[in-house]
Amino acid sequence: MAIRFDLEPELAALVQRTREFVRDVVIPVELACKGSLHDAPDAEDIRRRLQAEARAAGLLAPHVGERWGGRGLDVRGQAAVFEEAGYSLLGPLALNISAPDEGNMHLLERVATPAQQAKYLAPLAAGQVRSCFAMTEPPPGAGSDPRALATHATRVAGGWRIDGTKWFITGARGAAFAIVMARTSGAPGDRGGATMFLVDGDNPGMQIVRDLDTLDHALFAGHSEVIFKDCDVADDAILGEVDRGFEYAQVRLAPARLTHCMRWLGLARRAHDLALAHVTTREAFGSRLAELGMVQQQIADNEIDLAASRALILQTAWVLDTDGDAGTASSIAKTFVSEAVGRIVDRAMQMTGAVGTSGDLLLSRYWREVRPFRIYDGPSETHRWSIAKRAVSAFKKNRGRA
Repeated sequence: MAIRFDLEPELAALVQRTREFVRDVVIPVELACKGSLHDAPDAEDIRRRLQAEARAAGLLAPHVGERWGGRGLDVRGQAAVFEEAGYSLLGPLALNISAPDEGNMHLLERVATPAQQAKYLAPLAAGQVRSCFAMTEPPPGAGSDPRALATHATRVAGGWRIDGTKWFITGARGAAFAIVMARTSGAPGDRGGATMFLVDGDNPGMQIVRDLDTLDHALFAGHSEVIFKDCDVADDAILGEVDRGFEYAQVRLAPARLTHCMRWLGLARRAHDLALAHVTTREAFGSRLAELGMVQQQIADNEIDLAASRALILQTAWVLDTDGDAGTASSIAKTFVSEAVGRIVDRAMQMTGAVGTSGDLLLSRYWREVRPFRIYDGPSETHRWSIAKRAVSAFKKNRGRA
């Protein structure tokens, strides 16, 4: 299957409807709350209202299958729609395609039993509930190296008991359930031995101990530290099979890295448009800013980063859609796009001058949101290490054949 850069008529129409929905419905809400629902007392009401309007417009959860109310978009289709949704910080939330729910839906569609899908996926896809994914732990536990997983689950009568601490768990506060990674065999540092568990949010053994004060505020409900202590779950809480958690994590993580890239690319395009609106009207030194060479260089560099990011996203989408090994492709895309998005937003702030650092534009908010993208889903350094290891291994293998 060849990589296509054009959009089929039906997909193009969906992209256009998403663009209009974000412009007419979502952006006014974003401007009213300054791009953040972090501390808004009516945040949940706003989420439900936006998702109700998306549902009425036929735009809710387009990535899930029709059985669950979506459109079953392939990854390439998601790239086009998610970018348009990402043009506003609240667009992904409105379409119910924001992290971590979007990645959890993908995982549940691929791995969960029919009973688990009915209990967890159906209400999640409909926007009736939210979820979280609990893997990251305080040092020396799992972070960039998931093999350091320290949270453990032990056999008890009728099920399992989970004990451990997780932190930077996005959306944990108010989540109806968590997908929890716990070690069921081996020791921290071992390559295998992890299992995924579905833990209901009202389980008394799962407690939020604090909300972390982070640079970003746009991901709904923020990031929390969660303790699992004597957290008992039944055997039917296992997602997939015992000791295959790291394998299932790859089902979720490679596409999730890419969907982050799609959404943030949309926001970078918004930042670039805000900068263009400023430099094409602001006059200084006898001309419009857009006519000055140094500003033109920043405009051109933004255009280059936007185009290169989109191309890498589409290439990785093609690998995923053709069931290829997307490990290296998703690492390359995530590393480049996370840094390119940061450069684009930073240049946009520079081009808009003092107003770009103020609340009059949302650029300063955008900068705070995109900066952590170079860290979560694996920091750039970890991805570069992985990319380099694979390149060296492939070279040695090919040289041996030659």
